[in-house]
Amino acid sequence: MRELPIFPLPLVLNPGGELHLRIFEPRYLDMVRDCARSQTGFGVCSVLPTPGSDQRGICGVGCEAKIVDFDTLPDGLLGIQVIGIERFRIQNLQARDDGLSIAVIDDIPAEPTLEVPAEYGLLSDIVAGVMAEDSSQPLGQDQLDNASWVGFRLSEVLPLELLERQQLIELTDPIERLRLLAEWLPRFQRSDEDDG
Repeated sequence: MRELPIFPLPLVLNPGGELHLRIFEPRYLDMVRDCARSQTGFGVCSVLPTPGSDQRGICGVGCEAKIVDFDTLPDGLLGIQVIGIERFRIQNLQARDDGLSIAVIDDIPAEPTLEVPAEYGLLSDIVAGVMAEDSSQPLGQDQLDNASWVGFRLSEVLPLELLERQQLIELTDPIERLRLLAEWLPRFQRSDEDDG
């Protein structure tokens, strides 16, 4: 177990995923400064509505973020670019006097490297097509064959609900993640009749 400052956000950061964040609250400016100085990460956890309440709660599974770049944005705020490292599970959560949440966490082991099964090959093709348009970096076949990598990238590019993205990051079986994504995929595909 170890401690990690938590940045709650209305999104999910996956291992290998990238985020660009605007930092303006003093507690998070201090957090970013401390992380940059000590070359440590912080936790990104999604916040979801608490059933039966108007409050939003921090999800118990998140992803550690490593700062890879920072800049001053046109509006004068601090901008940072982070990459998701590994997932963790919160065991205990405490708020400091300044409002920053500090979690005691257990790291979730990295998933095994499993090949994308033939029946989910379409998912790799979708990821390859979307990322080829948006990325300046060429994709390697080893990435497109990796069930974990494909599942996490597809969960980022499909227009899923936040609760669904959270459900996917909490899974520890990459093939089960692909199965669920394949089950949801028809919601996002246009039928031939829509083309007319």
